[in-house]
Amino acid sequence: MEENFIIENMSRLCSDVAKEYSIDPAYYRGESMKRGLRNSDGTGVLAGVSKIGSVQGYVVEDGQRIPAPGRLYYRGINVVDIVEAHQAAGTFGYEEVSYLLLFGTLPTEKNFRLFQDMLSSARHFPRGFVEDMIIKSPCRNIMNNLSRCILALYTFDKTPDDTSLENMMRQSIELIGRLPLIVANSYAVKRHYFGGKSLVLHNPREDLSLSENFLRMIREDKSYTPEEAKLLDLMLMLHAEHGGGNNSAFVCRAVSSTGSDTYSAISSAVSSLKGPLHGGANAKVVEMLRLAMESLGTSPTDGDMRDYISRILRKEAGDRSGMIYGIGHAVYTESDPRSVMLKKYARSMAEASGRGEQFSFVSRFEDMSIEMLTEFKKLETPICSNVDLYSGLVYSMLSIPQDLYTPLFAIARISGWCAHRIEEVMTGKRIMRPAYRSALHNVPYVPMNER
Repeated sequence: MEENFIIENMSRLCSDVAKEYSIDPAYYRGESMKRGLRNSDGTGVLAGVSKIGSVQGYVVEDGQRIPAPGRLYYRGINVVDIVEAHQAAGTFGYEEVSYLLLFGTLPTEKNFRLFQDMLSSARHFPRGFVEDMIIKSPCRNIMNNLSRCILALYTFDKTPDDTSLENMMRQSIELIGRLPLIVANSYAVKRHYFGGKSLVLHNPREDLSLSENFLRMIREDKSYTPEEAKLLDLMLMLHAEHGGGNNSAFVCRAVSSTGSDTYSAISSAVSSLKGPLHGGANAKVVEMLRLAMESLGTSPTDGDMRDYISRILRKEAGDRSGMIYGIGHAVYTESDPRSVMLKKYARSMAEASGRGEQFSFVSRFEDMSIEMLTEFKKLETPICSNVDLYSGLVYSMLSIPQDLYTPLFAIARISGWCAHRIEEVMTGKRIMRPAYRSALHNVPYVPMNER
């Protein structure tokens, strides 16, 4: 009753409020205004220095940005080299990437075995955690539940506020190990309470990789193929880190700069990633492509596809936002290396699984969208597809439910977030505090009986 009372009366209270939240665009003019923490040329405002990841999408010559093929480095190592080395060897690479990001160097065989043992020992919850935090509190959105569960782990930590290097590293390893379990269990509980499915929970196995365990936990029969696990491992490697300037890593660092605890910082990063302009974009891509294929079929003519993309840009199709999800990036210009890698392996799997038409549709949609968006917005700098365009296709080929797309992004990115938190605590030493220009005009206080 109380909730209905609030809903019924909110429109009356808000009828004249919208104007109080509007700001004259003139306030945003001027070189000193860094709206969205972006410079006038679209580059990010420098907020610090990092040795964790590097995102390179252009070169600067004589003060001008020159487009270039995109490159992504983890601790100075090209991520493409890491991925291709593990693909060639037939080995799982995410755990090695986690070690590299956290500790700064590639592990020796001895240290890597120790790290794997530590991750395996972290794959459990405190007594009663699953029952009290997940089963008894089902949530329709797994990202929100993930954020809540991470915060709850603070309660079970004997030294949650200790910011020594060793303690933060211990917390990081435990979170890397536990996030897949939180997501898998949250998904099972959601299916049960909101989908009417049987509640089936599987425990992880110590001898399996993260990707193998995750597929095993989300499937009722616990089955998966080596090819499926390797492809998921590829996805995790490519999503593990993307520099300190992406929104979720920056949020993690901003919270860490206040002296707050690991669980608060990582929970905040998860909340950031949920947004459809960040990690949630992969689900928006899948929805966009689904609507397009429902309207056009999987083998439309070039003219029909161009007409449909034109209607998206005019806010007449898709989600009516005018946005083409999966196209364009804040840093990359000529190419996103993650998208290039995913497209390469998605093509092979699509052909092997009989989804060649679906892959061809996405590839054509990509090429035409880049061309038409460039013309529509009169862009002078090249744009490319980003990682989200093909990640949803890969997840769908793995029969992973859409509810898990963004949570899987979080499972991968936790390694990068933890590294950025540790680096901020160890090197930042100053609270982040940007400024906002005031758009207020001083007005006198008017007593209630005179309003």
